[in-house]
Amino acid sequence: MQLTDEQKKKVAEWLDEGVKLSDIQGRIGAEFGVKLTYMEVRFLIDDLKLQVKDPVVEAPPEPPAVVPGAPASSADAELMPPAGAPAGPSAVKITTDTLARPGTMVSGGVTFSDGQKATWYLDQTGRLGLASETKGYRPSQEDLMDFQASLQNEMAKMGF
Repeated sequence: MQLTDEQKKKVAEWLDEGVKLSDIQGRIGAEFGVKLTYMEVRFLIDDLKLQVKDPVVEAPPEPPAVVPGAPASSADAELMPPAGAPAGPSAVKITTDTLARPGTMVSGGVTFSDGQKATWYLDQTGRLGLASETKGYRPSQEDLMDFQASLQNEMAKMGF
């Protein structure tokens, strides 16, 4: 694992550019004709007393401001009951999937008091998603409030 001073400088430049170690391993093989294992590249970086730069992680976009009383999104607007809709007796039942859907922390199903079913999920940012099996279905306000309370209880049981 003998590299010339010029080659060592080149490796340092690659690190400064933010090149990943696996890519440096490939470049050393391609440009210098030296085959190194990934671990040997790690040792080389240590021997040269160089630091691997952490990748730049972009902050997630801020959610849009929500006006009180207004739906947070167009999906929420579809779920909001029309003004003056009668609220029926509430008997909301939720279930939790044993294996969360891809891209979610937790997911499950809900049956509203009128028998309509929907799926729900919480994503990694804590946003709640609700998708009705019947297009255009809007549960009553009471059912939505019952659903949220039941979901909070279920999440508390799970340690969220």
